[in-house]
Amino acid sequence: MHAVILAGGKGTRLRPLTVYTPKPAVPIVNRAFLLYQVEMLRRAGIDEITLSLSYQPDKIEQILGDGAELGVNLRFITEPSPLGTGGAYRFAADGIDDTTVVLNGDILTDLDLAALIEAHRTRGAAATLALKPVEDPSRYGLVVTREDGTIENFLEKPTRESISDLPSNTINAGIYVLEPSIMDLVPLGENRSFEYDVFPVILERGLPFYGYTMDHEYWRDIGVPESYLNANLDMLSGRLKGFAAQPNGDADIATAAAIDSRSRFAAGVVVKPGAKILNSVLGPGVQIGEKTVIEDSVIWAHTRVASGAEVSGAVIGRSCHIGRNATIRPGSVLGDKSQLTDYTKV
Repeated sequence: MHAVILAGGKGTRLRPLTVYTPKPAVPIVNRAFLLYQVEMLRRAGIDEITLSLSYQPDKIEQILGDGAELGVNLRFITEPSPLGTGGAYRFAADGIDDTTVVLNGDILTDLDLAALIEAHRTRGAAATLALKPVEDPSRYGLVVTREDGTIENFLEKPTRESISDLPSNTINAGIYVLEPSIMDLVPLGENRSFEYDVFPVILERGLPFYGYTMDHEYWRDIGVPESYLNANLDMLSGRLKGFAAQPNGDADIATAAAIDSRSRFAAGVVVKPGAKILNSVLGPGVQIGEKTVIEDSVIWAHTRVASGAEVSGAVIGRSCHIGRNATIRPGSVLGDKSQLTDYTKV
């Protein structure tokens, strides 16, 4: 089997974190996000993976290499122009004559892909979509299925008023199993959307089209800062199954500093006396000053937080400087190389 990861988006909703870092490369607990998707595919026995890239593709290739160390074979395809989700799949999968798993490049999940693939094959489906029940489907594409699991209809980003009258709260989870025949529905080299162009044609032609509902599996779209932060915190709490915790790196932690068991830190971290690190992630080379408090936060590589500062519920990008006694409140997001002077409150 093959897999295609659609990783060409600019990550606009995740800015300012994605100005210098493509969304698939943002770190989740000090590990590039895309590596979790590759690991999930490998566990399902899929070792031929094509990545469809567009925004800052060189940075993604540098992180992943050829995939040998990950136990897979990676192939990188850069879109010549924006092709949409369906067009990017068609371009990347050109020449593949086998069942293909397609992943949106911003989905973090512990879904058992092998079980999804088995359901697809057992039903003799041409296409199977992973679905996820959510409380508020208005942000996503709502999918209505029949009792036998076949897909009946799609509603892209329905209004909250219309949702109350619908029999379903399952959304398109951005994970698909597709037979090669689906490629025939998408013109090569043209911009096409799965949601608006490809899936309606599958319904019109009456092809075997099924949904696979994720009941208890973890699922999150990391495409906005709040969700990105929560993905890190969920990983720290052990909510995701099957992913081993990243080991802590060699660091200089003062004996008078306090770091709880959930927090993770990378190599080169320095934590001065009296500092407290609670339920947080510190990237490579981060420096934490005396009597600083970091809680429920993610700090990217080589950022320095000076003495007496307080950071809570925030994401701080690379190579930032946070001045003495500064206060960063929940919900704050600082892009790379941000500078906060002493006693600043944000």
